[in-house]
Amino acid sequence: MTETKSKHTNLAIRSSLLLALALTVWLPANAQSSEPSAAAPMSKATMMEQCQAMKEKKQSMKEDMKTQDAQLTAQLAEMNHAPKNKKVDLIAAALTNMVEQRIAMDARKAKMEEAMMQHMMEHMQMGKADMSKCPMMKGMPKSE
Repeated sequence: MTETKSKHTNLAIRSSLLLALALTVWLPANAQSSEPSAAAPMSKATMMEQCQAMKEKKQSMKEDMKTQDAQLTAQLAEMNHAPKNKKVDLIAAALTNMVEQRIAMDARKAKMEEAMMQHMMEHMQMGKADMSKCPMMKGMPKSE
């Protein structure tokens, strides 16, 4: 009876932590103002610096995803080779880890997509020729 109660308590604690993580990531992302800034138009050099920084952030996100995939692969291998009496705990840990990673990465992607849309709007304001020079546009089909 105590073991079942302990498992339920453990599940409740993990669920609470997961909810707290989700709220921590989600609330700041949605609290930002959606109004465009009234800043002065930026120079082409500043714009290209932003382009490069955004490209680096995108690459960093890809690398982080690969790292997370490697961690999950190792965690699943440990789970698959564990004795039967340890598997349930390892399954719970793997599932919790996957959900936490997914929530955090979805929030990160949403924030990046919003920033990329804003970035493209700034390029459009500077002119079509400027957009084609953006490192983020490399490999994208050209519109006519």
